[in-house]
Amino acid sequence: MTDKEFIAWLRDSRARRCAIVEVDTDTPRRLAVFPYTTTPDDADLPNISYTARVRGGVAFTESLPLSGSARASYGDIELDNTDGALDEWLLDVWVNRDVRVYLGDVTWPRGQFRLIMSGVCEDLRSRTPERLNIVLRDKLELLNTAVSEATLGGSTVNKDRLLPVCLGECHNITPLALNPDINETQIFHVGQAERVIEARDNAVPVATTDSLAGGRTTLNKSPAGQVTLSVQGDKTGGIYRNTVGALIQLLMTEYGPFDASDLDSDNFAAFESSHPQPVGVYIPDRRTVIDVCRELAASVGANLAPSRLGLMRLLKIELPPMADPVSITPDSYEMGSLRLLRRSTVVAGVRLGYCRNWTPQQDIETGVPKSSRDLFEQEWLTVTATDPAVADEYKISTEVEQENTLLLTAVDAQAEADRRLALWSEPRFVFGVRCYAEMLTLDLGDAVALYGDRFGLAGGRTGMVVGIRSDWVAGRVDLEVLI
Repeated sequence: MTDKEFIAWLRDSRARRCAIVEVDTDTPRRLAVFPYTTTPDDADLPNISYTARVRGGVAFTESLPLSGSARASYGDIELDNTDGALDEWLLDVWVNRDVRVYLGDVTWPRGQFRLIMSGVCEDLRSRTPERLNIVLRDKLELLNTAVSEATLGGSTVNKDRLLPVCLGECHNITPLALNPDINETQIFHVGQAERVIEARDNAVPVATTDSLAGGRTTLNKSPAGQVTLSVQGDKTGGIYRNTVGALIQLLMTEYGPFDASDLDSDNFAAFESSHPQPVGVYIPDRRTVIDVCRELAASVGANLAPSRLGLMRLLKIELPPMADPVSITPDSYEMGSLRLLRRSTVVAGVRLGYCRNWTPQQDIETGVPKSSRDLFEQEWLTVTATDPAVADEYKISTEVEQENTLLLTAVDAQAEADRRLALWSEPRFVFGVRCYAEMLTLDLGDAVALYGDRFGLAGGRTGMVVGIRSDWVAGRVDLEVLI
């Protein structure tokens, strides 16, 4: 069935919409809104019965915040347990089990049902004696795991310390000493690394012998004070990566639980092409994969957000959005549902931190030039972008709180500051509207043209979908559109 045919079916008031739910518990659970059994010749699941226990629809909420990191999407599938027949299900393990929801007509064969949501189960709960609730989360939940838990081991005092992880290029990091009593061999990455740019002892350059296969370097003489390194890190598979898209892919597939099939390859390829800025992050202590991915993405104003089908994507608030917007006209939504939800705060300045100094130092050898001493003392270099005309018009200040990034160069940081200022130096609006079933196929980040008889929308204005609450069985979707 083509997308066009599926949308036409969604519009058909005679359609008997049936959601079927598959949960990969140890004993797989197969559920539906109506009684449904696959045909004997179904290639995937022949003669499988789906128990009609789903009540109250199948709703799922997704959002792309205007600032900060994307939150995990969530949903709820309510099951009828009036007779208590499902009580024993509470003894099953539901946490982090895969959940898939398909939609189709109760008269269709299983192969024609359309996958509408792929996520994970947070848990099975009982809010009332008559109901059980499958609590859903998107697959971001699976990235809430440590980047690495490998420790140094051995018999030194550092034996329980985590081996550090270095991604991209990082300046003036504090490595892990293999043996603090000798303090010559330093570990800066848990695996194969690309390069040691330089080593310093109390900010004075020193010679080293590098062992990049193990992410180590040995100082050619015993250090007198604080050892720091500037390095290029992870080289998994013989490939050094230092861009946001490439490093996030690396984190999810090499340090996290995903493989290539969990990623939207077209999205990542396009993002990588348009975001070649070099970045770097050093992880000497425990951090989660999702936390580091979010920090990397935020450096260029992006968010890691899965599609409804569970494929990881990098999305960025951009206005005007991409070409070919989907038109949302008054015929597409319930009368009276168009409303203004919120208005953005106008800013007249942006200040970004870049090129992080991972080990700010005050105790530096006197022979180091003052200009270098000043650099070693400060944690961030900064750039600013201001618009005095906006500041004057709105009676606001161009001095704002600093936002830190993992960008490395002044050119890239300035370009990002200018982009953010251009985006938020004028008021932006988020409109909400309850649409009919044909808009259920929209996804976060999609471009739309919103029309209405209020708010200056008579001629339509292009925007981006930043919030979705879909109920596929009811055939309605609440959209939030940024304009």
